[in-house]
Amino acid sequence: MIVIMKTDTPNLEIQRIIQELQTESITPEKIVGKHKVIIGLVGNTTTLNPEHIQQLSPFIEKVMRVDKPFKRASLEFRHGEPTEVSVPTPNGVVVFGQNHPIVTIAGPCSVENEAMIVETACQVKAAGAKLLRGGAYKPRTSPYSFQGHGESALALLAKAREVTGLGIVTEVMDPADLPKVAEVADIVQIGARNMQNFSLLKQLGAINQPILLKRGMAATIEDWLMSAEYILAAGNPNVILCERGIRTFDRKYTRNTLDLAAIPVLRTLTHLPIVVDPSHGTGKVEYVPTMAKAAIAAGADSLMIEVHPNPAKALSDGPQSLTPAQYEALMQEIAVIGPVFGRQSQKFPRSTGTSFSTAKTLPKAPLAM
Repeated sequence: MIVIMKTDTPNLEIQRIIQELQTESITPEKIVGKHKVIIGLVGNTTTLNPEHIQQLSPFIEKVMRVDKPFKRASLEFRHGEPTEVSVPTPNGVVVFGQNHPIVTIAGPCSVENEAMIVETACQVKAAGAKLLRGGAYKPRTSPYSFQGHGESALALLAKAREVTGLGIVTEVMDPADLPKVAEVADIVQIGARNMQNFSLLKQLGAINQPILLKRGMAATIEDWLMSAEYILAAGNPNVILCERGIRTFDRKYTRNTLDLAAIPVLRTLTHLPIVVDPSHGTGKVEYVPTMAKAAIAAGADSLMIEVHPNPAKALSDGPQSLTPAQYEALMQEIAVIGPVFGRQSQKFPRSTGTSFSTAKTLPKAPLAM
């Protein structure tokens, strides 16, 4: 249930209403929007009468029930106002949200060594990326695949941030690793396999960093939003959703099925920002640029794209990684098409001091004979 206050309601009156509504089973939460203040009532609200609450104050504009099982994540909880998630970085604050430029996150699947991660960070920054992604801890389907360098890779990510000023996005898998990951990460990523690790999600609610919550491989949209609800309910409002493809019956041609229809659906259900990961969504480098541009057309707030200086030698996910030159070409295209779909694009910085080419298009995939 939400209580919508009239514009310019005195703060003392808001506090009075919050105290009036607080009980053992009801927790009122003050939500400050651009134009109005909303009081969200979380808990067992079935016995509350909206008409009785309306009579508590002449400053109450409207009382509404939230019917969705995901209360805090629901669009109604913020009265239709989208959430903005701010991420402080050495280069300035990066804001995820519908009314802000498209945020680009780029980098390798795994942190391999210092030279590689610093080189990649410099190159994606030159192409316009605002945040660097890189896995220190890697959940892999096979126990024999490269699992990441762990804690030592966190130090390398910190070095890349020191050199470039880019914010860091990296994944946590084990709740025991959360303190050391959170010390380095500007955004803590929860991968698809941990989307329903509820004990981990609860712990994420107790930290201050933004959380990038990837959709599970077989998760429905409601499953996904209920996972976000765990983090929100535990006290962390800074949740960013990431669509990274779901498992379907046809895996012959793509790694996953990138569910771009989820973007407009989410817009009707939640106020949370939306990132799209076309790299995992397709699994093949030749499809990544097309789906990245399609994601912008569908309304994504951000793109997360895997970039590696030498994909053929990558320790993980090389077939879906763009080269720096391919990433730069894609960023130039995004700068053009973003405004077409009502999204201001980030300014494209010309490359300075970097040695990669400025190819305009990706090479076509060879035809199988």
